[in-house]
Amino acid sequence: RCIDYRANPYAKGTKMASTTFSGPVTSTAGFIGDIKVPTYTVATAPSASDAGAGTLVYVSNGAAGAAILAFSNGTDWKRSDTGATIAAA
Repeated sequence: RCIDYRANPYAKGTKMASTTFSGPVTSTAGFIGDIKVPTYTVATAPSASDAGAGTLVYVSNGAAGAAILAFSNGTDWKRSDTGATIAAA
């Protein structure tokens, strides 16, 4: 019996893999489950240029003190909602 987990990822008996990794990830079939990105504050976020364009991080105070998902454009960390550079205030 063959179960298409892509069509029904929560099929009875499905065993979900759990792993920890770092570095680039490429998926041709998409992701199922949670993706956890690194958490920083504005003050502790790494250099956006060192992280590289397209890198995602969670910044706990990057939206004027509120939490926000941010991405690197290769130069700055940008807020995912407005595209503005992250700022604590």
